[in-house]
Amino acid sequence: MRDENIAVRADFHMHTEFSGDSDAPVRTMLDAALERGMEAVCITDHIDVDYPEDGKTGVNPFLFDLDEYFRVLDRIKKEYAGRLDLRIGVELGLQPHLGERYRSLVGHYPFDFVIGSLHVIHGMDPYDGIIFEGRSDRDVYREAFQATLENLDQVKDFDVLGHIDYVVRYGRHQAREYSYRSFSDEIDMILKKVIGMGKGIEMNMGGFKYGLGFCNPHPDVIRRYRELGGEIITVGADAHRPEHVAYDFEKAGDILKSCGFRYYTEYRNRKPVFKQLG
Repeated sequence: MRDENIAVRADFHMHTEFSGDSDAPVRTMLDAALERGMEAVCITDHIDVDYPEDGKTGVNPFLFDLDEYFRVLDRIKKEYAGRLDLRIGVELGLQPHLGERYRSLVGHYPFDFVIGSLHVIHGMDPYDGIIFEGRSDRDVYREAFQATLENLDQVKDFDVLGHIDYVVRYGRHQAREYSYRSFSDEIDMILKKVIGMGKGIEMNMGGFKYGLGFCNPHPDVIRRYRELGGEIITVGADAHRPEHVAYDFEKAGDILKSCGFRYYTEYRNRKPVFKQLG
């Protein structure tokens, strides 16, 4: 059933069984999107080259066969034609030394959309908590923003910068030591760099799922992005399970409007498509 309270009808960040952190079949995620009233979705499974190896298996969990990915998704795209517009994307885990590797990868496949995200901060994923040992949340958050700037200097082959303040999800005290104002120098540099590169940011609704009480990045960051001239903004739930598809999308339109946007962005063939908010 179509929920008229949802102004954004495209979930442009979701993961399936191709990602090492999801076991959700593609069709299950697409059926959930239909139930939530989505008109378009983009599958953005993880490619994190040089991610820290799993200590038990010695295997990088965030690599998969992209040829098989396209074969499967192209077939399913045809199955859902007329009901749901499926786009094929990827979420790249950014690290400064991977610029050339990602340039080659992105150039080899016909992606609709590429998210560039910080998952690893100088060799450590904040998800496992090690980077926070013996340090304040504030210090780790600052390092994460500095690492993001390092990535932007070296990696160019993506369309939007994903969940800019992702690291706050995993802090010992989450947002207690975080605000836009506390890190405005670093965040402004990130936003200006993204705008200067002709790229966008995403509004990732996963922050609500993680108990932050706000999206990633915080609306204050989104508002500042708009003030600086930012125009491209996609919306994604970062779902890894069907129940999280289009998570809290009832809030998305109002957040965007409060930050100065009257539209959101989709991508097709790596080109932005602007959609009026309902």
